[in-house]
Amino acid sequence: GRAGAMERWSGRVALVTGASVGIGAAVARALVQHGMKAVGCARSVDKIEGPAPECQSAGYPGTLIPYKCDLSNEEEILSMFSAIKTLHQGVDVCINNAGLARPEPLLSGRTEGWRTMIDVNVMAVSICTREAYQSMKERNIDDGHIININSMNGHSVVPQSVVHFYSATKYAVTALTEGLRQELREARTHIRATCISPGLVETGFAFKLHDNDPERAAATYESIRCLKAEDMANAVIYVLSAPPHVQIGDIQMRPTEQIS
Repeated sequence: GRAGAMERWSGRVALVTGASVGIGAAVARALVQHGMKAVGCARSVDKIEGPAPECQSAGYPGTLIPYKCDLSNEEEILSMFSAIKTLHQGVDVCINNAGLARPEPLLSGRTEGWRTMIDVNVMAVSICTREAYQSMKERNIDDGHIININSMNGHSVVPQSVVHFYSATKYAVTALTEGLRQELREARTHIRATCISPGLVETGFAFKLHDNDPERAAATYESIRCLKAEDMANAVIYVLSAPPHVQIGDIQMRPTEQIS
């Protein structure tokens, strides 16, 4: 079953970006439950340092390793990968989860908000992917996995001006994931590439997007019964536990009640 299929990942290293809250925190925890060493990175590393001993005391077979990293800074990403190499040999699974939306429409948005989204949602994903692949390659790891947390906004543009630029960055993730699949195949590896595209997930995401309007953020999650971070973690486990000849390209998942 599922647990048996996850056995081959036991003791191996997964990097989870944006692991302090929401989807990233749930994914990191699930990997630890399945015996992996999860390096959870975030800017506010204290939020990951909280759950780390909890995972230990819950008797999970893996370990959660908090790491402080600002993903908008390439130097910090590179030094994180070199620290992982020194301490844990390298990265076998890379889960590019960190992402954010700023409420900057195309006609009136501020450049800095657009740039932040590009840096985290596109550039950091690409840098982490490249470094994870190089880490696998130098250790002859042929069964690694790179999972990008995408969005349904990476597949259709909704008539909400505050997420139009965000949507463009997620369209980029859709293209990057497929491009990655092709390059991995050209390189004659069996390393797999997957993206997971959720609709509304109940996290702090909307509160960051509508940071000057907490009521609007709360209403986003109250209108329907949303996906939970745990649903996303289950999807990650499903992807990782697929047999070696099965590459899941994209999981598109929405709350049953979601309109678009």
